[in-house]
Amino acid sequence: MKIKEKLGLGIGVFFVMIVLLITLSVVYINRLSDDTKKILAANYNSIDYSRKMLNAINEGISDSVQSAEFKENLGKQKSNITEQGEQELTERLSANYLKLSKNPSDSNLQKNTRADISDIIWLNMQAIQRKSAVAIRTSDKAIFWISSIGTICFLLAFVLLVNLPGYIANPIKNLTRSIREIAEGNYSERVHFEKHDEFGELASAFNTMAQKLDEYKTSNLERLMIEKKRIETLINNMTDPVIGLDEKNRVLFMNDVALKISGLTIDMVAGKPIQEIALRNDLVRSLAQDLLKNEKPGTGIKPLPIKIYADEKESYFEKEIIPINIVPTGEKNEKLIGNVMVLRNITLYKELDFAKTNFIGTVSHELKTPISAIKMSTQLLENEQIGPLNQEQKGLLHGINDDANRLLKITGELLNLSQVDSGVMQLSISAADPMEIIDYAVRANRTNADQKNIELQVSVGEHLPKVMADSEKTAWVLTNLISNAIRYSYDNAAVHINVSSLNGEVIFDVTDNGQGIAPQYIDKIFDRYFRIPGNKKEGTGLGLAISKEFVAAQGGTITVKSEFGAGSTFKVILPANHEA
Repeated sequence: MKIKEKLGLGIGVFFVMIVLLITLSVVYINRLSDDTKKILAANYNSIDYSRKMLNAINEGISDSVQSAEFKENLGKQKSNITEQGEQELTERLSANYLKLSKNPSDSNLQKNTRADISDIIWLNMQAIQRKSAVAIRTSDKAIFWISSIGTICFLLAFVLLVNLPGYIANPIKNLTRSIREIAEGNYSERVHFEKHDEFGELASAFNTMAQKLDEYKTSNLERLMIEKKRIETLINNMTDPVIGLDEKNRVLFMNDVALKISGLTIDMVAGKPIQEIALRNDLVRSLAQDLLKNEKPGTGIKPLPIKIYADEKESYFEKEIIPINIVPTGEKNEKLIGNVMVLRNITLYKELDFAKTNFIGTVSHELKTPISAIKMSTQLLENEQIGPLNQEQKGLLHGINDDANRLLKITGELLNLSQVDSGVMQLSISAADPMEIIDYAVRANRTNADQKNIELQVSVGEHLPKVMADSEKTAWVLTNLISNAIRYSYDNAAVHINVSSLNGEVIFDVTDNGQGIAPQYIDKIFDRYFRIPGNKKEGTGLGLAISKEFVAAQGGTITVKSEFGAGSTFKVILPANHEA
């Protein structure tokens, strides 16, 4: 029989016995209640009425009060006839009372009346004894059956209490012990349940699993060892340093490159907590600082490249911590079993980047001189001091001047970019008047605005504090933002420049009502060399990227909010001068 069937049968019988016990209790209690009510409601009341009538006779029936008392109780007795013969006795008592009421002093009438009352009392006393006997028999039956059924329920509950926990728990305990043996690698463990229920089926399935695990262990151990050696060889032959840690940050392995650049040996690190190694090795401490701070790998700001002296030169490495998460068999949640630190050697890319930056800086610097000479020559030609120009020559001269200005702007942006990349950007941060910065940017763009008949509307908040910024760099940023606003605005429109302060910061807003920026490009416009596809406006795609670098270097932020088809608002936020 199955466990479910056994439990259902046992609990079902127990339930039926309890229902039977409750039913018997209710039935017998109701019977006792009915018998008691009969005694109280009929016989006891008759005796009480008779007692009160005897008291009235003894007190003197001639008294009007006692006579009224006798009549009242006699009337009640007439309405409470329940026993055989009680009707005749009551009628006889009523007749004797009529005679007595006419001759109260007649002793024979008093005697007969008392005799009638005594007969009624005796008749009801006999009825009470008879009904009491019935109630006692009912009570005895109730006690017998309730006790019997209660005893059976107790025995059944006792049997279930003693046997059921062991019946269920003992096989589970044996199975748990066997599972622990299997978990520790003892695949020869077996479970033996001489039962033909669910436990027997469970034991059979468990033994089959253990047998297959034993076979799998025997057949795959050698292959696993070969794979382990292969992985170790692969890691040791990697050109990038690799460090493996377990879930408690103990070192599992360090490949040869990692040992070489750190100046350690495998005996010094194997199985050791990385915290302990970091105490005596600066490189390991810098590599493991995120783990030592209990930060989750892969979160936060991307770390800067690490500079290490390796291969007899300064080398640059990019650190990446890769968490190893698995979902254990039979579970649903991921579990961290360790981390792998990989140092990617980016020295070659850094050297190429430095070469690119130096090349851009050199070329840009060298181009500024001939471009300035071209602009000076065009200015001399425009003055016509060396001779008059015809209309076609003036047009050519105007084109040369525009191209020279565009080249000068590009070379300026490239020089700024080279400063940012090389890390030699010089900042002169001091308390500056925001209006002076705005006035410079507006004057620099006045000519471009007039050409498109665009009005530059400047709005300044009250009690404006000074801003802590590099005036030259900030003016360059605002000049670039206003220039872009003019470029992308329609003719005869307006560009709004607003300056305000809030929470210890100075805020510059540049708003245009042009075509706006499509939502898919909002997150990319501050990327270098990015230009919105299909846009025919001139530009290198460097202006906003350099603006972001300049603002960030001063401890500020630059953001954009745009509605496609309705215009854009660029916001530059810089710290105010708190000493003012």
